[in-house]
Amino acid sequence: MSFHMHLRAIRETEIQDGYSWLEEFMGPAWYDHWEAERDAGIAHAIEKDFGPVNELYAPVSALTDDRRGSRECDLPIYGGRPVYHPAHARPPFVILTAAETRNAADFLTTASFDALWETARAKITSPYVGWDKTKLKDIFLGYHTSLSSFYRRTASSDHAVIKAFWY
Repeated sequence: MSFHMHLRAIRETEIQDGYSWLEEFMGPAWYDHWEAERDAGIAHAIEKDFGPVNELYAPVSALTDDRRGSRECDLPIYGGRPVYHPAHARPPFVILTAAETRNAADFLTTASFDALWETARAKITSPYVGWDKTKLKDIFLGYHTSLSSFYRRTASSDHAVIKAFWY
């Protein structure tokens, strides 16, 4: 079974604040339009590794600028405002405002991947027994690079982000 974190850029003014609307918007975006939206630069996804990618951003003490101790490190993966299923039967959708999206883009742009990797490497790599550590670092660098690009594009368009977590 695969588990994906799906990110979709959208004008903040278009977002309706109910679980049903988010499901109606994000479902077709994932199941029917994913490839076209990805190619257009308005969607991004990470399969199953989004938890370890979050671990990459958790050690903000590795940063050398004034962001030390901020919560901006939460924004790229889990940050934002959750909107829960009425019965809590499914994962929530998460909404990042346009301002939070800019903060996430700024964080990703200024964060040193190498510093973050060195700080989080042991925790990230421990479940990947037998994996080549250089290849694993390259995989996470790819996640960081693609997330940075998505958030920069989205922020430059002054869009918000909706996140969905699909089984």
